[in-house]
Amino acid sequence: MQSQQCQKCAAGTYSLGTGVAFDEWDSLPTGFVTHGVNTNGGHVHTDCSNSTWTPKGDYIASNTDECTATLSYAVNLKEAGTVSFEYSYPDYSIYFEFYVQNDQCQSTDSDNRGMKISQNNWSQHRVQLKSGTNVLYWRTVTYALQDSTVKPVLLRNIAISGVAYTSECFHCKPGTYGADPGSAHCAPCPADSYSNKGATVCHQCDSDKFSEAGSGSCKARPPCKDSDYFYTHTPCNAEGKTQLMYKWIEPKICSETVEGAVKLPASGEKQTCPPCNPGFFVTNSSACEPCTNGFYSNGTACAKCPAGTEPVVGFEYKWWNTMPSNMKSSIYRREFSDSDHNTAWEVAGEYVYTTPGDQDTDYQMLTLTVPGYRPPQSMAKDSERSEKSRITFVFETKCSADCKLFFLAGYNQWNNEVVEQWKGTNRKQSYSYLIQSNSTVSFTWTFQRTEEFAMERKYSTDAAKIYSIHITNVIGGVASQCRHCAMRSAAASSACVACPLGHYMVGGTGVCKSCPPNTFIRAELPVGEDACVQCGPNTKRNKARTACLSDCTLDMHTSGGALLHYDFSLLTNVTGFHSSPRFTNKGLRYFHRFNVGLCGKEGRALATCVDNVTESQRQVKGYVCQSTVVPSDIRSESVVSSQPFLIGDQLIGITTDMTLNGISSPKWLFPAASGLPDVIFYYKSREATQACKRGRSATIRLRCDPTVNVKDHITLPSNCSEGTCDGCTFHFLWQSQHACPLCTKNHYREIVSACVQGIQRTTYVWQQPLQCYGGESLPAQKVSACVTLDFWLKFGVSTGVIAAVLLISISCYFWKKTRKLQYKYSKLMMTSGGKECELPGADSCAIMEGEDAEDDLMDLTKKSFFTKIKSFSRERTSDGFDSVPLKSSSSRRLMEDDDSYDAEI
Repeated sequence: MQSQQCQKCAAGTYSLGTGVAFDEWDSLPTGFVTHGVNTNGGHVHTDCSNSTWTPKGDYIASNTDECTATLSYAVNLKEAGTVSFEYSYPDYSIYFEFYVQNDQCQSTDSDNRGMKISQNNWSQHRVQLKSGTNVLYWRTVTYALQDSTVKPVLLRNIAISGVAYTSECFHCKPGTYGADPGSAHCAPCPADSYSNKGATVCHQCDSDKFSEAGSGSCKARPPCKDSDYFYTHTPCNAEGKTQLMYKWIEPKICSETVEGAVKLPASGEKQTCPPCNPGFFVTNSSACEPCTNGFYSNGTACAKCPAGTEPVVGFEYKWWNTMPSNMKSSIYRREFSDSDHNTAWEVAGEYVYTTPGDQDTDYQMLTLTVPGYRPPQSMAKDSERSEKSRITFVFETKCSADCKLFFLAGYNQWNNEVVEQWKGTNRKQSYSYLIQSNSTVSFTWTFQRTEEFAMERKYSTDAAKIYSIHITNVIGGVASQCRHCAMRSAAASSACVACPLGHYMVGGTGVCKSCPPNTFIRAELPVGEDACVQCGPNTKRNKARTACLSDCTLDMHTSGGALLHYDFSLLTNVTGFHSSPRFTNKGLRYFHRFNVGLCGKEGRALATCVDNVTESQRQVKGYVCQSTVVPSDIRSESVVSSQPFLIGDQLIGITTDMTLNGISSPKWLFPAASGLPDVIFYYKSREATQACKRGRSATIRLRCDPTVNVKDHITLPSNCSEGTCDGCTFHFLWQSQHACPLCTKNHYREIVSACVQGIQRTTYVWQQPLQCYGGESLPAQKVSACVTLDFWLKFGVSTGVIAAVLLISISCYFWKKTRKLQYKYSKLMMTSGGKECELPGADSCAIMEGEDAEDDLMDLTKKSFFTKIKSFSRERTSDGFDSVPLKSSSSRRLMEDDDSYDAEI
C-alpha cells in the first residue's frame, strides 16, 4: 500500500490478484450461508433445518432429501468479472440450479438456471458478473420417490474475479505446494508424498508408508491381501492361446514385506482362447473380426445368407477374451481423488467382472454404445409390427455388504436413467429391456459395493459378473443367423420382402399364408401360425393388421337376453386424473398422474406421460400410462413430472365378464348398486419389468350413472389407493351418463288418459330407474278424438223404448185378429147345423164395410202369410166394398150370418 505497486507472492503462497478462491472446505468459508426450506407449500410440516450444504474437506456436498437446500455468497465487484466453479452432478433425481441476483434482487434468466448433468467426474461452469453487488445462489431439491440412494451435487474450486485488490498472499494448504514466486494457486502433491502448510516442495513418504494425492501426511502400508490384485487375459496369439495375467490394483498401497502379506501369483499361464462371439470369425492371427454385410457366423467362419433369407443383425457377447470396441470401463468417484486407476471391469473368458477399486464407494461403470437401430428388411415396411430393439443380459452379484447393481439407459453415459437395480447377492439370472426410442443408444452397468465411505477397502471381494449381452437390430451390427422371408415372385435374386399385411411365414420356407379373419400379427412371433392372434371380444383388427381396436360402439346382451347398444364416442378424448396426495418419509408431497385414451379408430390421440425433469424429455404413449407428479416452486413449470411408464398399450377386449385373458377385475373392487352390468375395457402392456415379468395390465369399468354429467369422473379402488393392489394390474372406475346404453322403445312406457269431452291424451314417460342416455328421444304427447259413455247410454235406452213400443203394438194387433177369427169360426159352426164337412151356401158376393176379406180368403184359400199381408193394400170400390169371388153357396150363407150378427150388435 505504501509503494502503490503490485508485488509477487513468495514461494509457498498464492494470490488471485483481483479475485478470491475457495478450495478448502473443512468448514464453511466466511461469507457463505446455507439453509434448507420446505417446498411442500405448508401441506406437511417437515424439519428442513439440517438439510443444508455440508463441507467435506476438498468439496462441499448438497443435501439428498426432499427439502430445498440453498448455498449463497454475496460479493461486491469493483469491475466486471466472472465466477467459475467445478461441480459433479450425476443424478437426475436432484434438480440443481445456479443463478445470480444483483443489488435490486433481479435474477438471471430462468432458462439458463438449470445445470447440465456432468459429462465426467467434474464439470466446469463459468458466468459473467457485472460490477456492483452480486449474490450467488446454488440451489438443489431432490425428487426421489422410490427407495433408492441419491447422489448429492458436489462443488469445489469456486473462484471469483473483479473484487478489490488483495493486500496479502495466502499460504498453500497442507498437501499442496508453491514452488515458484507469483503463483495464482498451489499444486497438489503427487501420491506417496506429502507437504505441510506453506510448503515449496513435497516430501516423499518412507517405503513402508503411502499417501494419496494431495495428502498432508503419510500412512503405514497395510499387508497385501487377495483383494489387492486382479486377473485379466491377454489377446489371443497366433497359436490361439491367451495368457492369464495378475496385476496389483493401482495405486498400490499395500506392502508385500509385512508379516501376513500375500504375494502376487505368477502370470503367464497359457490357456486356450475362447471362441469368437457370434457374428465374428477367427483371422490368421487368432484375432476376432466381424463378418461383412450379408454374412453370418457362429464364431468360427463367415457364411453368406442363402437366397430368400436376411441376416439378423445385432451384437451378442458371450465370450470375453478382450473388451469389445464399443464398450468401455470407467470409474466414477464421489470423493476427490487424482488416481489414474480407471479399470473397473475386466474380461475373464466366460464373463466380465468388477475389479477391486480404490475405494468401496466407487461407482464401477461398464458402458455399451451403439449407433442406432434398424428393423430387419422383411419388417421395414411395417415398423409398428416389429419391436425396435431389445437388450438382454445374464448377470449375478456376490456381496457381503449392501452392494447395488444399476442398469441405466439413455443417449450417453452421463445422460441416462436407471431402468432397474438389484441389491445384495443375486443368483445368476437374465434380464431383458425393450428399447422404444432411437435416442436410447447408451447402456451402462454400474456397481457400487457400499455407500459408507472409508479410506480402507473392506469389501474388495464383492463383485458383479456379466456373462452375456445380446442387443438386436443394431445398425452396423453383425449376424449370428439368417431369417427366412418372403421372396419376390418375379425375380430370381436373393432380395427379401415382407409378407403382405395379415400374412405369416410358414415355418422356414419363406412362403406367406393369410391369417384367419379378425386376427393380427404378433410382432414377437412373425413366423408360424401362432403369430396370428385372435382379437378380443368387441374389437376389430386395424388396417395394418398389427393390433385390435374399438370404434367405441358395441352391442351387449344382458342376462335376460335384452340387447343394449352403447356409444362411448364422447369419452374418447384423452382424460387425465390423479390419485390422492401421498408423502415420502421426508414429507415430500406427490401424486400419481394417470392419463387414459379409452378407445377410438386409427389415428386417434394417444394418452401421453412425460418426464420434464431430465433434458431428454422422455415420454411414453399408449392407452393408459402413469407418471409421478410433484408440485414445484423451483422451476418455471407448475409441476414436475417424472418416472413415466406404460400400463396398457394394447386393447385386449371389451366385455362384461370379470376375467379376460388372465386379467381379472373383481366385483368387490367397485361394488355396484344397480343391476345393469358394467362394461369393462381390458388393456395390457408388452413392457416387462423385474416385478411384472408378464407386463402391466389395466381394467377400466364403465358404469352407467345418468346423474353424472361430467366426462372424467374416474375413481380408484378404495382398498388400493394407488390404483393397483399388486403393482402390476391397475383398476379404474369411470362413472358417467355417457357410459349408459342408448335409449330405445323399451326404456319408456305410455300412459292413456280418460276420454274428457271427446278428447283423449297419450303421454310417454321413462321407465324408472332410468338406465339409458341418448339414443331415441321421448315421444311427444298424442291427442285423439273419442266417444264418451253418456252417448252410448242414451242410445241404448232410446233403442230399448222403441223396441218395447213396437212389440206391444204388434202383440195387440195380433190379439185382436185372433179374437175375430175365433168368433167367425164359431158362427160358421153354428150355421152348419152341426154337420161336419158341410158349409151353408153363399147369399151374396159382397163384403160388408168393416170386414176383412183377407181373413176369409186366408181360411178358404189357405194363402201364405206374406200374401195375406199384401191383401191389405188393395183399393176398395167407391161404395166401400171389395169384390171377391166366392166358391160356394155356403159362402153366401156365411155372409148373411155376418149381416145378422152386425144387426144384432
